[in-house]
Amino acid sequence: MLGQVFKIHSDFYYINFQGNVYECKLREVLKKQKQKVFVGDFVEFADGAIEKILPRNNFILRPAVANIDQVVIISAVKEPELSFLQLNRYIAFAKYHGLNTVLCFNKNDLSDDDTTIERVFKIYEPLSFDILFTSALEGYGLDEFKSLLKGKTSVLCGASGVGKSSLINAISDINLRTKEVSEKTGRGTHTTRHCEIISLGNDSYIVDTPGFSNLKFDFLLPNEIDNLFDEMRPFKGQCKYPDCLHINETECAIKSHLGQIDETRYESYIAFVDEAKEYKEKVKYQGVKTETANKKNNKKDTVKISSRKRQSARNTLRQNVYKGVEDERID
Repeated sequence: MLGQVFKIHSDFYYINFQGNVYECKLREVLKKQKQKVFVGDFVEFADGAIEKILPRNNFILRPAVANIDQVVIISAVKEPELSFLQLNRYIAFAKYHGLNTVLCFNKNDLSDDDTTIERVFKIYEPLSFDILFTSALEGYGLDEFKSLLKGKTSVLCGASGVGKSSLINAISDINLRTKEVSEKTGRGTHTTRHCEIISLGNDSYIVDTPGFSNLKFDFLLPNEIDNLFDEMRPFKGQCKYPDCLHINETECAIKSHLGQIDETRYESYIAFVDEAKEYKEKVKYQGVKTETANKKNNKKDTVKISSRKRQSARNTLRQNVYKGVEDERID
């Protein structure tokens, strides 16, 4: 049978097939091949076990979700205060994975000052983002939000406390658990514990995810970060130095056009470069070659024996040979 994984809990995978839910485990051969199953994966399964993972259209690793149409980044206008650094982090992350991105700003009812709203439009409208303002409490913008999700599989991401679960509850008959933002820390607390695909009807699906504030660019090199900022693209290649990081270098085309780049965006760029520098130092003296866990033989995937086990087998073979020679000498 062919179905889609909509939830993963511990070592159990919950698969939707023709309106029914099947609880499955992963075949041992797939574990040996170190194949990972993501929420959203289409899989072949039988007798309570996943047999094959179908190729993905796309995926993100944090949180691990596959086969999605768009990322909806949800931020709070207030409570917690809007963090442009965190917002730019999510935007850059979606950009890296080549995913269509929508910006949704919730809790619009809590702000009497339009300064934040005006700033949002000034920064992100020229970058061609779809921008939406909502209030789960007052029902503002919910029809537009629901229309945005229609016929698509959307990942909702954002820090804890911005109202992801409240928005889902407001546009559906689902009752997800919610909590208030802490008065002491000004931050939300985690209510969503795992990724799960939730059906809204009419072929509309959302992936509710835990707040992931620990997302870092510790997997890229510093000279790759500028690819995640569209406003820098017109000036790339015009710097004096090919490896220019656009921070301390002289005759940098991007630094000379900082008047056309929002301050918060450039500050976010510098922060992400610093994270990437840590990654560069980490891998500087490490080899990048890794041994795959499977190989193709006659167009079939088969598990490879690890180098350690191969070496062990060779050592055993040598010992047996030497033992045979010694036995012949004794005879």
